Amino acid sequence: MSIFPDPASVKALALDLDGTALRPDTTMSGRTLRALKGCLDRGIAVILCTGRAIEAAEPFRLPLGAEGPMVYFNGAEVVDMPGGKVLHAVMLEREVVDFCVDLSRRTGVYYQVFFPGTPEYPRGKLMAERQSGETEMYRKHTGIQAVIGDLKEALAEPGITGCIKSMFLAEPEVQDALRPRLAERFGSRIYVARTLRTFLEVMAAGVSKGRGLALALEYRGLAPQGVIALGDEENDLPLFEAAGFSAAPANAKEKVREAADRVIGSNAEDGVAVFLEEFFGEK
Repeated sequence: MSIFPDPASVKALALDLDGTALRPDTTMSGRTLRALKGCLDRGIAVILCTGRAIEAAEPFRLPLGAEGPMVYFNGAEVVDMPGGKVLHAVMLEREVVDFCVDLSRRTGVYYQVFFPGTPEYPRGKLMAERQSGETEMYRKHTGIQAVIGDLKEALAEPGITGCIKSMFLAEPEVQDALRPRLAERFGSRIYVARTLRTFLEVMAAGVSKGRGLALALEYRGLAPQGVIALGDEENDLPLFEAAGFSAAPANAKEKVREAADRVIGSNAEDGVAVFLEEFFGEK
């Protein structure tokens, strides 16, 4: 673990949303919003590093007013906001998605895919093969409604060379049964990570929040030594490695807490806000 730096040397926060900056009900408290705005006022960049799509993260970026390169889809896209220019993108191979569709059909496990932008869907399209409780749960969580249709037909459409990311929505024990099958078939060609309790995300190899943050920092001209990363889940471990310092809320997974330089209060207790207030000496 690293010793935390002098507050004056901090240039950026690499901020996870779900489970970290957001409360368990997926809202951002006024206290957390004020604390983050206080960082911006001090000249500290706030870099969203989230598994969410842009439109699912905008309800939090907009009121905050954070700008510049942000990390979305767990690092599959780095996008300059608010303009929306994609600076970097890594697509998941069609072969992987095709295999996952077959796996979903055989096992009955819900599966959905984020397709890249088209004239009809400029920001991209979330698609699943059936309407279910998982579809509604994801809509409530992110505000994104999945388009229902045949995923294999969508993969075969002209111009589709890959997808942004895909995910199985299932209980952890079901995810644990899927992971060996994915590893056996694709090995190091894919990156698989649990991002929330029931979210198992499948992305291209080389995709991670850590890689996304490194690229965002490069675009911003910032060194990792001046960055504090905050996250709670398995997909935040690469984020910690890419930053100079790291903090995990008390609700984080055990291995994430163990990897962090500091454990802060839980997301239910506005842990990020309390940490920032105490660290920078303001309330």
